[in-house]
Amino acid sequence: MAGFNEIDRVRTPKGQYISASPLGGSGRPKRAIDAVPVPLVLVVVALLGYGLLVVWSAIQTNENYSFSRQLMGVAMGVVAMLICYSFDYRRLANYTTFLLIVNVVLILSPHLPVIGVESKGAQSWVKIGIQLQPGEFAKITVILLDAAVMSKFGGRLDDPREFIRALAYIAIPFLCIMTQPDLGTGLVYLVIGAVALIMGGARWKYLIVLLGVFVGLIVAVFAIDEVLKNATGDYVLLKQYQRNRLLVFLDPSADVTGTGFNLNQAMIAIGSGGLFGKGLLNGSQSSLGFVPESATDFIFCVLAEQFGFMGALVLLALYLALVLVSIRIARESSDLFGTLIVMGIVGMWLFQILENIGMDIGLMPITGIPLPFMSYGSSFMMVNFALLGLIGSVYAHKG
Repeated sequence: MAGFNEIDRVRTPKGQYISASPLGGSGRPKRAIDAVPVPLVLVVVALLGYGLLVVWSAIQTNENYSFSRQLMGVAMGVVAMLICYSFDYRRLANYTTFLLIVNVVLILSPHLPVIGVESKGAQSWVKIGIQLQPGEFAKITVILLDAAVMSKFGGRLDDPREFIRALAYIAIPFLCIMTQPDLGTGLVYLVIGAVALIMGGARWKYLIVLLGVFVGLIVAVFAIDEVLKNATGDYVLLKQYQRNRLLVFLDPSADVTGTGFNLNQAMIAIGSGGLFGKGLLNGSQSSLGFVPESATDFIFCVLAEQFGFMGALVLLALYLALVLVSIRIARESSDLFGTLIVMGIVGMWLFQILENIGMDIGLMPITGIPLPFMSYGSSFMMVNFALLGLIGSVYAHKG
């Protein structure tokens, strides 16, 4: 494993070498404003302000949430962002083994006695003074790990043995998170890995075979679970609530007072918002507690009910701007490692946006995946800000 001092120069996919110093390509210091992606900052400020307003309105009738805790998450997130921004991301390019170890330790830490905390059927939390979700923070190291693995192939991965080796690195964090189990976060890890494989130059025939194997494994899980159910009287591989969520996705009208209650209340809230919404704090479904987890998983319902279709359109426009600005930074990166980092973040955000909003309107299965910069949660907010810092680091070192 190479030491930090051995990465003074980084080789680009074109065979060029660039300095790992914060100086520009000419060797002259950049102006401070030139090292900051101003459009990205403006978009995030708008998203954050919008998100804090919606969260504040969502928790007014729920004493289980604290707005000051959300603000604390933002403050800690800004600190994490500045730390990541000031660090030269290229120094981690050769540290795949180290990053893999960090991932495993983070994801498995909730299983440790004393500090591990079980909540809602999952062993996903640790309590060390404050309660944190290590699987959320591992999203950062998963992105770095997958980018570091795939950047070594210079944008083209033809060797099937190397493909399998890269796949193993990508699969280990997913297997670890499923021991909790946390399927939602696991799916995020898989999306990040898929983006790294595609953008990193893996041959399409390998990817098609991998997709076929993945679909086959899903079918096998359901088939084996049915056999185990007949033998033991209970499902083993998939929890009952996970199966119920899939059944509700296939038939939203099934069991509207039980398993399908969340989805039906979410769609009622969104539909009742109309074009311009009912106004701040005037959403009947969310304010009266009919929408469960209104500040976290179903925050989009609160927004749509209070601000209507136009408010939802504003949110989607802000997300589109966030994605486009980030993609531009990825394209301008001075090396493949930086490009893969930013594209991994973009892929993660896109998946979370599509899944969260999609599950609220019945187009995606219900999972515990929050909405970036909108949902309540200090760990989630800190992670998103730290990822912004990584994007800023890529931008500042583009040469």
